[in-house]
Amino acid sequence: MSKFKKKSNTSQEIPTSALPDIIFMLLFFFMVTTVLRETTINVKQHVPEATELRKLQRKSLVSYLYIGEPKNTVLYGDEPKIQANDVFIEPKDVVLWVSKEKDKLTEAERDQITIALKADEDVKMGLISDVQLQLREANARKLMYTVRQKTDL
Repeated sequence: MSKFKKKSNTSQEIPTSALPDIIFMLLFFFMVTTVLRETTINVKQHVPEATELRKLQRKSLVSYLYIGEPKNTVLYGDEPKIQANDVFIEPKDVVLWVSKEKDKLTEAERDQITIALKADEDVKMGLISDVQLQLREANARKLMYTVRQKTDL
C-alpha cells in the first residue's frame, strides 16, 4: 500500500476574467490603426453602370482622379473639375500629379501604376479626353474607369 494519495481533483476551467480586457485592447488597436478614407471627395459622383467588370489585383498601385461638378458651387462654380487627392487641378497639371504619384512607389512599380478615373456620368467627354491626353504625355498608360455593377431588376 502506498502512503501518498494522488490528487485528481484538478479543475479544467479556463479563467475568463481577463477576456474583456483583451477584447477591448484589440478593439482599441483596430480603431486606432484603421484608415477609413484618405481623401475627401469634393465633387459630385454619380458613376455610370456597366456589366463587364474586372477586379484589380494590387490596389496599392492605383491612384484616383475624380471628375465632376464641385459640391460647393458657390466657391468653385458649377463647371466640372478634376480632383486629385484633396485638391482641384487643371488638365495641364495632370502630368505633374502623375510624376508625384510615381515618386511614392518603388522603382520597379513605377511602370505599373494604374490611374483610376472616377467621373460623373454627366461630365462632357471633352474634359475626359483632355485628361487622357495628359496621361499619355505622363506615360501613365494603364487607365481604369470606375463604374457600378449594373443590376437587372
